[in-house]
Amino acid sequence: MPANLTPQYLAAEERYRLAKTPEEKLRALKEMLALIPKHKGTEKLQADIKRRISRLQDESRRARSGSHKAPAWVIERVGAGQVPIVGPPNCGKSSLLAALTRAEPRIADYPFTTANPLPGMMPFEDIQVQLVDTPPLAREHWVEWMPDLLRRADACVLMTDLSAPDPWAPLEAILPMLEERGVLLGAGSSEALIDVQLPTLLVANKRDLPGSLERWQHLVAQVGGRAAVEAISVARRDGLERLKRGIFETLQVVRVYPKPPGKPPEKSEPFVLPAGSTVLTLAERIHKEIARKLRYARVWGRSGVFDGQRVGPDHGLQDGDLVEIHAA
Repeated sequence: MPANLTPQYLAAEERYRLAKTPEEKLRALKEMLALIPKHKGTEKLQADIKRRISRLQDESRRARSGSHKAPAWVIERVGAGQVPIVGPPNCGKSSLLAALTRAEPRIADYPFTTANPLPGMMPFEDIQVQLVDTPPLAREHWVEWMPDLLRRADACVLMTDLSAPDPWAPLEAILPMLEERGVLLGAGSSEALIDVQLPTLLVANKRDLPGSLERWQHLVAQVGGRAAVEAISVARRDGLERLKRGIFETLQVVRVYPKPPGKPPEKSEPFVLPAGSTVLTLAERIHKEIARKLRYARVWGRSGVFDGQRVGPDHGLQDGDLVEIHAA
């Protein structure tokens, strides 16, 4: 039976998606529950809304009764973006963090070694990306705070193991559990009510083992374009440099270099902006007063037709652009 959701319900759902605080989310969810048509076609959605209301109410009660100290899973975001590494037991998440950063996670050949998230900074050309090792996920080993950690992230590395008979099977078990809690990894759709759809790179480890090529090909077919896929071997450090670029591209950001008028460009620390940002976006990031007085800019790089092209505030920027801003 079709849901036949009303415009009023869809408006409340949009308010829920845009809500920034637990209180705003709770108000929107209660409104959605009141407005949703009550019939068999919406029973699953009604149950989902009720679960979310209950979870937010529980979190609110815990916040009122507990201290103001942030939970252990809250990792302060630094660098160009925060990217958790998520996957089943013994797929190599901690080894990958150690290979790409200077972090020293606990690594063992038995499952569930990682109990708490551990960050590390991955250098990529002239920026740093924050990777976060996370506890393994399995149907029988659920981590309650994992969806909250993912909601705060900018992208995700979803990891699996090419030595397994079916590398997709453990992911097929945990992805619906995340979706039920409002987190969709990669592209696609879900019947659940989604809080965040996180750009995701699927990383298949242990490509050096016998039979991995056939399992890799089968995995790519199963993913079906829902996420980009990279095959690596952490043990042999195969594919790690290409993986760094893949993680950067999954973040969907651009690096832009400001050039003060009459001076050399400042190439040491680029501004990292969301893909699709404009000259005005950059001006606002530099200073609100500069954005208010912005007249035009000159650009050098892929977004311009020629070097030094004069452009307006709405000009879209691309990765690697030099931008000279002219304000009144």
